[in-house]
Amino acid sequence: MISIKEANTKALLLDYIKFPFSLYKGSQYWVPPIISDELETFDKDKNPAFASADAKFYIAYKDNTIVGRIAAIINWNEVNDQGKKKVRFGWFDVIDDIEVTKALLEKVHEFGRENQLEYVEGPVGFSNLDKVGVLTEGFDEISTMITWYNFPYYKEHFEKLGMTVEKEYVESKFPLSNIKPDYFIKANELIKQRYQLRPLNFTKTKDIMPYVDKMFDLFNKSYANLSSFVAITDIQKEYFKKKYISFINPELIKFVVDKDDNIVAFSIVMPSFSEALQKAKGKLFPFGFLHLLKARKHSKDMIFYLIGIDPEYQNKGVTAIIFNEFYETLSKKNAQTCFRTPELVDNTAIHNIWKHFDPVIHKRRCTYVQNL
Repeated sequence: MISIKEANTKALLLDYIKFPFSLYKGSQYWVPPIISDELETFDKDKNPAFASADAKFYIAYKDNTIVGRIAAIINWNEVNDQGKKKVRFGWFDVIDDIEVTKALLEKVHEFGRENQLEYVEGPVGFSNLDKVGVLTEGFDEISTMITWYNFPYYKEHFEKLGMTVEKEYVESKFPLSNIKPDYFIKANELIKQRYQLRPLNFTKTKDIMPYVDKMFDLFNKSYANLSSFVAITDIQKEYFKKKYISFINPELIKFVVDKDDNIVAFSIVMPSFSEALQKAKGKLFPFGFLHLLKARKHSKDMIFYLIGIDPEYQNKGVTAIIFNEFYETLSKKNAQTCFRTPELVDNTAIHNIWKHFDPVIHKRRCTYVQNL
């Protein structure tokens, strides 16, 4: 007998957050989150996403044992401003029992129908800066702190329940040695002169902060045409600024500005924290934060987290400036492998940016959709 309970207390939310720790126990590929961070993400008083979203968190039980979890999310900006009558689902994990998956998804369907919505899509988070997609290839590759990992049967459950693929994503990687600096060193100087541009590099986080709001504005502008995009709000900008920017190595945030100091391009790279998070086992204390600090300083794997270019400057070679700056920084750090976060298969502009480095696709993921 399967029963579903809403995780509407801190104790139940902790059960909800900790379920994957038991499900993936012993997996060398799953990367656990920091439990306190997850609690904050699901806290209506702390996560600004709730200013424009509603969410419910459900736990599935079988014989008094937790066997699955799911989040049902409505992004009201998406529903009201874009006319997408969609209920989202995310933070989905389940044992290999399709009846459990069915029962969890039905709670999402109920939430959607209660709010007069028309279809469900997932797994996705609150916004475009959250994790996305169910893994369909690359199960023997370690996950990252910004992607979900799952077992192969998740995809099978969705398809057997009549869900269809909505969006497809790829993740690629390439060794730093694939980068041939001659290609962009020359282009870098030409582009800077032609458009009167210059790079901004940083050594201190406090020097980055005055630019962060403009960076998020450019993020909204540069990704606006993607089918999955929902703009980041002003209160989300403040939240992400305080929570993440101070943790990212300042030398791994690069801006390109025009003669009037307007940002025309930016990119953020992060060291891989995957192995550090596995060692931390969900806790910052007593030793988890030490593992993270060590990775921040010494990791040889780098995650290209975000890149954004003003539409007016796309296809004008501005990435040559960014890559020139990163090549110098990453070479000094003796970086070895560069990883890309999930990119929509139909986002040809972003794929063209990386083609010169001969990236290898090592993971695929997708979201699934179903009418209510």
